[in-house]
Amino acid sequence: MRRMNLKPVWLLLLSISAGVWSVPIDRNGDNQEAKEEVPEENVDTGLYYDRYLREVIEVLETDPHFREKLQTANTEDIKNGRLSKELDLVSHHVRTRLDELKRQEVSRLRMLLKAKLDSTNTQSLQMDHASLLKQFEHLDPHNQNTFEAKDLELLISTATKDLENYDAERHEEFKRYEMLKEHERREYLKGLDQEKRDREEKRMQELKEKHRQHPKVNAPGSVAQLREVWEETDGLDPKEFNPKTFFKLHDTNEDGVLDEQELEALFTKELEKVYDPKNEEDDMMEMEEERLRMREHVMKNVDLNKDRLVSLEEFLKSTEKKEFSNPKEWETLETNPVYTEEELQRFEAELRDKEEELKRKAETLRQEQELLKERGKALEAQRREYQQAVLEMSQRQKEQQAADGQPPAGPNGELHFQAQTQKVEEKEVKVPAEQPAEAQNNLPAEPPQNLPLHT
Repeated sequence: MRRMNLKPVWLLLLSISAGVWSVPIDRNGDNQEAKEEVPEENVDTGLYYDRYLREVIEVLETDPHFREKLQTANTEDIKNGRLSKELDLVSHHVRTRLDELKRQEVSRLRMLLKAKLDSTNTQSLQMDHASLLKQFEHLDPHNQNTFEAKDLELLISTATKDLENYDAERHEEFKRYEMLKEHERREYLKGLDQEKRDREEKRMQELKEKHRQHPKVNAPGSVAQLREVWEETDGLDPKEFNPKTFFKLHDTNEDGVLDEQELEALFTKELEKVYDPKNEEDDMMEMEEERLRMREHVMKNVDLNKDRLVSLEEFLKSTEKKEFSNPKEWETLETNPVYTEEELQRFEAELRDKEEELKRKAETLRQEQELLKERGKALEAQRREYQQAVLEMSQRQKEQQAADGQPPAGPNGELHFQAQTQKVEEKEVKVPAEQPAEAQNNLPAEPPQNLPLHT
């Protein structure tokens, strides 16, 4: 059985929606299934405190009281902090676990601060952690040990604020990607001779024209676009198109709203008309940018209360508008350049400055490396001179000792006695076993002992 999702407004405000994508419906035969169970996938928010955010939500999900309040809360209750006050009523083991999570997050942030200070060679002996932690807005820095209602309020408000700029940052990142791609293309052509350059420019232009030759793209959220999904993805008769049924079919987690991921899944068929990963002329990064543009277009026209969700009521109201049946023709990215020539020139100037800076750093590193090599050579020369001096001093000591008749000394100054000298000394000490006959005749005779006395 699939786990029930939290209130989607909470998940979406924090960009922690379940990430369940719309799936095709198999309509073969009489035994039809409306939906296919798919495993939930967490969508990374890109926030530096993403893991902490997820873990807090997972722990709060385990408390029945908080979960019930969450299911009935609206967007304003979450944004203005009224929901945070319910934290005082959660169970003891949930609070204990939240306290533990906060202490772990504080410890992680301290490590990040220390690493940052170490990288800038900043003295951190008298580090004031409380003051430094103030730069992190997703928790209360004054209370570093327990998770309180203020922590939950700060976590929600900070994540909401950060994620409001997420789409803008994605657009800016894509613009830089496109400018870099154009810069590299121009640099590549500069390196070719005239004949090859003309041939490459012609090939590139043909690829660009080939990319433009695609079927008409329906405006996202229009009746034509939704009917196409109804027919080709859901396998239903386009003449029987029903907006309410369509909404329920694509509310894949059955939470009563279409979140951003569920909406983006509706545009797959339109995107496949323009982009094919097998084609050289089709850029998949551009496809994702196109998907984002489509989702923003629908949200702008359908999401009346700006909570980044589409309720059934909002969806049905959008089908009553004139734009639903007669929308403007959708212009794809190739007809809407994301940067101007002036922006590209500024970007290239920025690249040149960075390249020059990298060259300066590389030259500095090269000079330091050369200096280290020279120092290494000098140290090696000093070592050899020292060894030579030691050898010469040892030789002089041996010569001096030989002149003084002393036994030679070893490398550490110890005396070395010759084996020959030792043999001579042994001979001098040894008493001969037999005396010559002449020497024996000259010895005085010992007086006889125990002679008899004569009277």
